[in-house]
Amino acid sequence: MIDLRDVSFGYRSGKPMFEGLNLTLSAGSIYGLLGPNGAGKSTLFRLLSGLLYPSAGSIQVGNYIPEKRRPAFLEDLFLVPEEFFMPDVRIRQFIDSNAPFYPRFDRVQMAGYIHEFGLTESQNLHELSYGQKKKILIGFGLATNTSVLLMDEPTNGLDIPSKSQFRRLVAGAVDENRTVVISTHQVRDLDALIDPIVILSERGIALKASVEEITAKLWFGMVPELENTRQALHVERVVGGYAIVAENPLGEPSRLDLERLFNAVQTEPARIKQLFSSSPTLANA
Repeated sequence: MIDLRDVSFGYRSGKPMFEGLNLTLSAGSIYGLLGPNGAGKSTLFRLLSGLLYPSAGSIQVGNYIPEKRRPAFLEDLFLVPEEFFMPDVRIRQFIDSNAPFYPRFDRVQMAGYIHEFGLTESQNLHELSYGQKKKILIGFGLATNTSVLLMDEPTNGLDIPSKSQFRRLVAGAVDENRTVVISTHQVRDLDALIDPIVILSERGIALKASVEEITAKLWFGMVPELENTRQALHVERVVGGYAIVAENPLGEPSRLDLERLFNAVQTEPARIKQLFSSSPTLANA
């Protein structure tokens, strides 16, 4: 369980990035964290991992307060950062040096990932491509089996087959005791993986809801011509007509489109908030 209550934070005085932020994330889910540039996705991860401290409010991750950085907390959370440095050592040495900090690290699991990636433990990290290095770091994070796993833009630098591989491996590494949060701009990379969805807005949460809740309240689809029968929240001209996100009062089934959901939230934030204000998930966010 991750719980943020009335959290405020800013890098400069008088310019808060978050103000009165409330958010609760439960174990057993892969949360997708979306937001425009500068909304604070990476900052939120640093707050959750204790690398930054809130100026007001409280943060609790499991039984721990992150800013205290207690050893028991650090060994039960792993952060895959967007930007990283890998040492000039062999993969085996990297594992041997870092695995002891994580009591539930599974070497057999890690060996399976290395094989899956088409690599060997004898290879030097500095001889790998950026995408290969990232896959080793992702695999290591999965193999720690920490209760909390944070991934900041993990699909950046991965080719199309690797993105499919990433989705499959992450889905197979989550259980009811683990909370995974993935921050991304590449929303199409994570279709059918992330659920619930959290979208950040300026200083707070614009939306937090499950895929089921979203598709119950919103309809995603294509229409040949725009019509007045649907209350459109976002319209995009595409080949053959228009892709729209519309209100869904009749509960018509449709398939969630993450990119267009994000655009709808940016276009009609007040209406989105109103539509989901009765949702227990958002009310308890």
